[in-house]
Amino acid sequence: MLNKLPPRERQIVDLLYQRSDLSVAEICESLPDQPTGGAVRTMLKRLEDKGCVTRSESDRGFVYSPAVADTVARKTALTDVVKTFFNGSPASAASALLGMSDRLETKELDALEQMIAEARRAKGGQA
Repeated sequence: MLNKLPPRERQIVDLLYQRSDLSVAEICESLPDQPTGGAVRTMLKRLEDKGCVTRSESDRGFVYSPAVADTVARKTALTDVVKTFFNGSPASAASALLGMSDRLETKELDALEQMIAEARRAKGGQA
């Protein structure tokens, strides 16, 4: 869903994932080319109608947050990337990431090894 948003709406949602619970004024200040409060309110209303953001009251007035947990949003986005660029193959996507191993720190590689071992155990295989 997020990958189908217009660029400015996507900027707002990305900002909310980074910082969460932001007022209209804080969103305006954080965006490039600082849009007007009215423009941001209009986009937030559309995003709310699309189910992308939620609004709640606080001592600062209304604040906005992402409607979907970041883990769910990441998984959905990654699924789309795997479908689009790796013919639906998670192994191909992982292989491409490992091809960037010169950018990975040792502890990141260790964490990947641990996740693979856990995935094998979950499938009933050996670690």
